[in-house]
Amino acid sequence: MRYDAIIIGGGAAGLFCAMTAGRRGKRVLVIEHNEEAGRKIIISGGGRCNFTNIHTTPENFVSSNPHFCRSALSRYTPEDLVRLVKKHKIEFYEKKLGQLFCKENSRSIVDMLLSECRAARAEIKTRCEVLTVSKDGDFKVETSGGTFRSQSLVIACGGLSFPKIGASGLGYRLARQFGLKIVETRPSLVAMVVEGGGWTDLAGVSVDAEVGSGKQSFRENILFTHRGLSGPAILQTSNYWKKGEDVVVDLLPEKDVGELLKTIDGNNQRIQNFLGLYLPQRLARHLAAKVPGDKPVSKLSAKERDEIAAMLHQWRFQFSQTEGYDRAEVTLGGVSTDELSSTTMGSKRVPGLYFIGEVVDVTGWLGGYNFQWAWASGFAAGDAV
Repeated sequence: MRYDAIIIGGGAAGLFCAMTAGRRGKRVLVIEHNEEAGRKIIISGGGRCNFTNIHTTPENFVSSNPHFCRSALSRYTPEDLVRLVKKHKIEFYEKKLGQLFCKENSRSIVDMLLSECRAARAEIKTRCEVLTVSKDGDFKVETSGGTFRSQSLVIACGGLSFPKIGASGLGYRLARQFGLKIVETRPSLVAMVVEGGGWTDLAGVSVDAEVGSGKQSFRENILFTHRGLSGPAILQTSNYWKKGEDVVVDLLPEKDVGELLKTIDGNNQRIQNFLGLYLPQRLARHLAAKVPGDKPVSKLSAKERDEIAAMLHQWRFQFSQTEGYDRAEVTLGGVSTDELSSTTMGSKRVPGLYFIGEVVDVTGWLGGYNFQWAWASGFAAGDAV
């Protein structure tokens, strides 16, 4: 059976591409190996789906080419997506920092996409495994549900994160098959494992902090775990972390600890009591144990005050690894943007071949940015196939 376009992957990017192409009168087939489309959408955002971020800019994305995402993001914006959501009468709210979530549940976003695909007469085949892909003029896709041909082929099968719902390296294998370069991949938006192990005594403690890696820093909560650190600020930092580089945590970003230690009232206040004024008690106790002796704050030398201030403002961590693809929200790296048109997402080497969504070397920050990339890149390819 022949189509204008076959899309491999029925996630956010794939479904959006299908409905966009279908609206143009193209005959479209979506091939999805799971028993239902949109599985990752359904489990996202704690089941409520952070479907976009109203403050999206190209600066919220990581890529070997930071300018690549500009064209697609400008052509399909968060405002465009919000209009579609409102059209389907999906109630939503802004949680914080521009993050928009469904009031009810994530399935309403999947239902919206499926409804749009039906209206555009795009076909969706679920429980359908891709066996081989070849090109002999048309693209020929052999699957467990039959053999299909098309003029255009869109790869929208995501990265390696969430293997429990079927994530695989299919998109990268197909890119390599057709001679496209891959930027090295690794788990991202993911908790980190501290060199030498985490802290049993601190597991579960959360604190507002500023976390920096290289030239990038994020101000949000961090969460201590048995193996290392998690929480929004750490997940954001994982996009920028390079093995061997320190990650610096400022536990009191709005305080000047050195000055506070100089002006503290009371001659007998101990370090732990002082730290407990600003930090959770378990963390205060842990840090106080790092200070030699048990002298009152007022008896600290200038050098000791500086050391305590540095400990709180510049706590340095060496991470050995991430918590892996099982825990990662996204895959960093992917199909090189050097290989693709930023306007259409089409391959420069292979006419009619497109890559969209997470499989491409464009990774957003935590907070709805990766969904916006899915919509925008899906729209760009859907408008071009």
